[in-house]
Amino acid sequence: MTTLRAFTAGPLRPSLSCLQLRRCSAQADGEASVGHRRKTAGSIRAELGSGPSFQDFIRGASVKQTPVGFEDLPETPSYLPEDLQEGNFRKVYFETYGCQMNVNDTEIAWSILQKRGYERTAQLSEADVVLLVTCSIREKAEQTIWNRLKQLTAMKRKRMKTPSPMKIGVLGCMAERLKSELLEREKLVDVLAGPDAYRDLPRLLALAEGGQQASNVLLSLEETYADVMPVQLAPQGHSAFVSIMRGCDNMCSYCIVPFTRGRERSRPLSSILEEVRILSQQGVKEVTLLGQNVNSYRDTSEEQFCSPDPTRLSRGFQTVYKPKQGGLRFSDLLDRASRVNPTMRIRFTSPHPKDFPDEVLQLIAERENICKQIHLPAQSGSSRVLKAMRRGYTREAYLDLVRNIKKIIPGVSLSSDFISGFCGETEDDHQQTLSLIREVGYNVGFLFAYSMRKKTQAFHRLQDDVPAEVKRRRLEECIGVFRQEALKESKRSTEELCGRTDGNMKVIFPKEEPAGGSSEAIAAGDYVWVKILSASSQSLRGRALGLSSPRGSADQEPL
Repeated sequence: MTTLRAFTAGPLRPSLSCLQLRRCSAQADGEASVGHRRKTAGSIRAELGSGPSFQDFIRGASVKQTPVGFEDLPETPSYLPEDLQEGNFRKVYFETYGCQMNVNDTEIAWSILQKRGYERTAQLSEADVVLLVTCSIREKAEQTIWNRLKQLTAMKRKRMKTPSPMKIGVLGCMAERLKSELLEREKLVDVLAGPDAYRDLPRLLALAEGGQQASNVLLSLEETYADVMPVQLAPQGHSAFVSIMRGCDNMCSYCIVPFTRGRERSRPLSSILEEVRILSQQGVKEVTLLGQNVNSYRDTSEEQFCSPDPTRLSRGFQTVYKPKQGGLRFSDLLDRASRVNPTMRIRFTSPHPKDFPDEVLQLIAERENICKQIHLPAQSGSSRVLKAMRRGYTREAYLDLVRNIKKIIPGVSLSSDFISGFCGETEDDHQQTLSLIREVGYNVGFLFAYSMRKKTQAFHRLQDDVPAEVKRRRLEECIGVFRQEALKESKRSTEELCGRTDGNMKVIFPKEEPAGGSSEAIAAGDYVWVKILSASSQSLRGRALGLSSPRGSADQEPL
């Protein structure tokens, strides 16, 4: 038996500084010019002394004699009057592509626009503004957006002469990476906003409403949207995402994320806990903590937490940057978040294998509502390829970490990411990846053929030399290992409920009274004991026995 939760189906221009120019010349010329320079400087000072003084410029102005406090200073004027940045009930339609961080970014962007008077619509035909939250991790993801933009532009042209012409905006990673192309190519886009510029959306949309193209794709070293409470897109949902950090410092050679999301910065722990409390009060039963490198979380917002202790890594792992010191770590956050509501499940994604010191693993093992499921991206099973990827570990170090995780957290579920056909990958490297997949025994895998991205180190220093057909064949073989001797995923009917186990496996069971004699009906959001009757590579099937909780019950123990 297992217990699970059920649910239903324009930057500012910098100031110029004065430059002193030097000229090399013969010594005689230098000596002859000294007197001339002194004479010139003296005449300039004389002319300045006879000119107007500062008082001449402010004569007649009323000067306040008392010191001005910060509270008396006027606010810095915005680029546009506030009233022009209001939504005035214009309807916004969102389309979200890519990872869970983009889902959370959509919720943040909507929160900002909602406060400005915009309305949300689920009907594209009603939209005054269409915003695409985009992904740049692979070429295929970007091509999907280009195709969608062409479709939306055709709709936009039909509405050009109507009382409510449609505006199109691109948000997120693709906005930052392809800003010039997006603004110039067939004039497909009215607004661009990078991942750190969502606060600027009201101004950008106001400029677009006036007929201009508007963009802000500046990356920030500080922006975490800590004070923005995301508006959950499914208000009656029983699970939610909570962003705890943004950006990535790992600089893996294949990855575009550091260039589209910027450097790592973490939200203050207090703001995360407050969001988790609010979600708990709203009835959310499961929270997933999000970050590009979620387990490298390090809150240095309070000076008293800035100790000299360096961040601890998994044994045998390295980083491309110097050890970071001080701050509250991921283990501190997990500890406090899991205490907010002991009956609310806590998950996290996406981590890096280097950031799993023993204290994190022990906390996961000890705390009942922290799910015993770890995403452990390997990317390759070959130490040679891992070095080219700049992953900071070898195959042996990765397997040592897997053994340590399984020892500390018995019954843990592991998932992973793999890239097929990276630069220079040989057939032997590929076979090592297949053997790693077999040896670890993952529950879930996310596998992709390598897609070179501009700006990355691989783009500048390596050759994308594995033919496309070889990449596809190797990818299919990796997928085949995950699905060996497994049946196709069962389809769920309308008479069935679906939930996920502590290990993040999907479980499907009939929508009927529990077989264990309980008279309580099962509803979305409940924790349920389910007896597993069959399995496939993607899901489990069973029958409900009764209601449960993350802590289980006194007379039953989950298998």
